[in-house]
Amino acid sequence: MTGSPRIAFLASTAPEAQAALAQFTARHGQCEPGEADMICALGGDGFMLQTLHRHGALAKPVYGLKLGSVGFLMNHYQRGDVLPDLMARLEAAEPAVLRPLEMIAATESGASVGSLAYNEVSLLRQTRQAAHVSIELNGQVRLDELVCDGVMLSTPAGSTAYNYSAHGPILPLGSSVVALTPIAPFRPRRWRGALLKADTVVRFRVLDPYKRPVSATADSHEVRDVVEVTIQESRERTVTLLFDPEHNLEERILSEQFET
Repeated sequence: MTGSPRIAFLASTAPEAQAALAQFTARHGQCEPGEADMICALGGDGFMLQTLHRHGALAKPVYGLKLGSVGFLMNHYQRGDVLPDLMARLEAAEPAVLRPLEMIAATESGASVGSLAYNEVSLLRQTRQAAHVSIELNGQVRLDELVCDGVMLSTPAGSTAYNYSAHGPILPLGSSVVALTPIAPFRPRRWRGALLKADTVVRFRVLDPYKRPVSATADSHEVRDVVEVTIQESRERTVTLLFDPEHNLEERILSEQFET
């Protein structure tokens, strides 16, 4: 990125992020997201996901600076040194193009709710009763009944988050693969999930929604009392995140696999 881009600075409510927002806007000005060349998100991963959900349709590149507790999708914030070199960092930044999942959840009431997920779509039991879920891939039932606390479908960018904590695989960016990972599975005992082509249409059916209610969550958007959830990779929506060359997202995902 060359020149002096028009930047929309957005910040979480954390005091550190708000202080940085005041410094950056005083130094570089402020634009509305729709009028900006790019968006600079100040906060943690939660705020980054919030930014992508609110402004992803604008197709503006997003550069994040970590001013929160978790910052896998963010760049390091160097206190006292960031303001002078911000433009240089933006000019040297490398893009990572992410394609979200599209979720359509049908509920007991007959409603149909759609949402996007840049990390994962997860189904979770709502009560003490284990969930009973069937799994269908491209119209074919692959698992008649999964008894579990839940199950998720994760993108490569989200594979190091909830998916990894549930013992799912870490996926390289650009692999055109998504991870199907059970959460505390009880039956079948030995099933530990699957790797699927990114264009696979995945459908979860809740087998006993009245006795064993289940919720579905696309990133942070929760839909309760679902009876069926269909997920596929978006064909139209993409977002571009910008990363410092020495610590780009692909390198982070690779490094996670060699941590000891």
